[in-house]
Amino acid sequence: MGKKKQNDGSLGRSLIRDRFGSRHKNHNSSMLHTSELNDGYDWGRLNLQSVTEESSFQEFLSTAELAGTEFQAEKLNIKFVNPAVGIGLLSVDEKKKVEKKHSDLKNMLKIPRRPKWDSNMTPEELQTNEKTEFLEWRRRLATLQETEDLLLTPYEKNLDFWRQLWRVVERSDVVAQILDARNPLLFQCEDLERYVKEVDPRKLNLLILNKADFLTRAQRRAWARHFDNCQTRVAFFSATLAAEDTIPEQPESESEDEFDEPVNENDSEYETADEEEIIGEDESSVYEGKNSSKLLGRDELIAMFKQLLPQDAPRVMEHVTTIGLVGYPNVGKSSTINSILQNKKVSVSATPGKTKHFQTLYVDAELMLCDCPGLVMPSFVTTKAEMVLSGILPVDQMKDHVPPVNMLCSLIPRHVLEGHYSLMIPKPLEGEDEDRPPSAEELLNAYGYSRGFMTQNGQPDNPRSARYVLKDFLNGRLLYCQAPPGTDQLKYHTFAAAKKKHIAPLTQAAHRAIRVNKVSGEDLDKAFFKQASLGAHTKGISKVGNSSGSSVSGSTMSLASAEDKPWKNHKEKRNKREKLRRVYRHLDV
Repeated sequence: MGKKKQNDGSLGRSLIRDRFGSRHKNHNSSMLHTSELNDGYDWGRLNLQSVTEESSFQEFLSTAELAGTEFQAEKLNIKFVNPAVGIGLLSVDEKKKVEKKHSDLKNMLKIPRRPKWDSNMTPEELQTNEKTEFLEWRRRLATLQETEDLLLTPYEKNLDFWRQLWRVVERSDVVAQILDARNPLLFQCEDLERYVKEVDPRKLNLLILNKADFLTRAQRRAWARHFDNCQTRVAFFSATLAAEDTIPEQPESESEDEFDEPVNENDSEYETADEEEIIGEDESSVYEGKNSSKLLGRDELIAMFKQLLPQDAPRVMEHVTTIGLVGYPNVGKSSTINSILQNKKVSVSATPGKTKHFQTLYVDAELMLCDCPGLVMPSFVTTKAEMVLSGILPVDQMKDHVPPVNMLCSLIPRHVLEGHYSLMIPKPLEGEDEDRPPSAEELLNAYGYSRGFMTQNGQPDNPRSARYVLKDFLNGRLLYCQAPPGTDQLKYHTFAAAKKKHIAPLTQAAHRAIRVNKVSGEDLDKAFFKQASLGAHTKGISKVGNSSGSSVSGSTMSLASAEDKPWKNHKEKRNKREKLRRVYRHLDV
């Protein structure tokens, strides 16, 4: 029989032949010249394959080959961008363009007006006029969104809610908008202030910045200056502290004007270079002048309400000052009313839109509150994630949790999240920006693993973790405050520096674990001569010395003490095996 032909049909060799051709062909078909083809008799050696589409890399290589260019690939300073970090967020340039468009079209955001009416008009005619005006208002906003490609808050589209607002404005002497002190401009409706003056020029506007206990003294001063420039009255209040009656004592002098001061509730009146004359005077003079940055208590806020209008000023109800309270859902309007009345007169809920009808509540014989249902006014926003983080959209009803958590990670630094939740977020990969914020997946995976929020498939339950994290942001446990216009955000709100972790000294087992496993001749000599001599190795009965110094035979060897038997030292054997987490503890640190 002849020699069996060797089978050379392996998959690897087939791929190589398909890629580079058979072994005996050492020429490069792409670098042939026509002089080598025997005047065209050997055209088959040419690679006559039509190429109409190439990738960018293939196009670069073919162009370099045609030009005869030699190049060398080098590893440059390249940073890889993780696409999971900025899902649902705008870039810096896009955000600037959107904000500029918001400022240019700010005057076009209006609330619906109540059409003019008189006593001769029938109810049917009045309702028809209101519906017509409301329909035109909705069409104008829809046209603004379509033509300018802008994102608005999901404003109230129920006419009955706006009817409640119209009646509150007409029945009130002072219309107070309750805002969230962490981002007041998002909740402020400037067109509502203009509408109040249109109804009656003698009516007053007031801004109440609730949750002002989240702000430092310098931050409140910055907002007081901003609203001074806008000629708008403002009051800083905390419904939570007022309900608990824990408003701290506040001194009347202050000299510092830095934003990076620690949170200190012993705050005072803010002053500028031309406000020295009001320092040291009573509280009533402060209300008549510029805005005060003082955190007001319940009694101080009630006194401010009574002093807003002069005694001889006309009122809707004679000798009674009516304060109309208006605000977005979930800004603490109902909590503010309950803290003022010191009783639960209004139901409170974390879900926006709990109050459905306006109601009048007497504080005393001279002051009455008129509570309006929570209304979402039309306002410009950049993304839907901003509305979730602001509490405009309820967290429990969100459909996509990734953009809000990505925005939260871009606002709160990595070390603050790790310290607050006592977890470790994965570091950026090699080649990525070391200072980039963590992605939503990285944060929620770490949170789910640490809290045990797992799905049936053994994966972390990220939607459930997202609800907990976002509610911590809304409740102020993860605090972020927006700076007023013209103020540097980095100086306005600062975070504590990352604390250096305490590194415990390495144990003997840790030293052995990280030591290089390389034994030299010198190490062998030391280990050999370090062994204790156990005596001669003889066959038969071994002698062990007792305490008296004499030797005993095997029959009496069991009577020797444990100190004479080093091989029975169980305490040392017990410590030989240490837990792996102790041995490799230095790697975790």
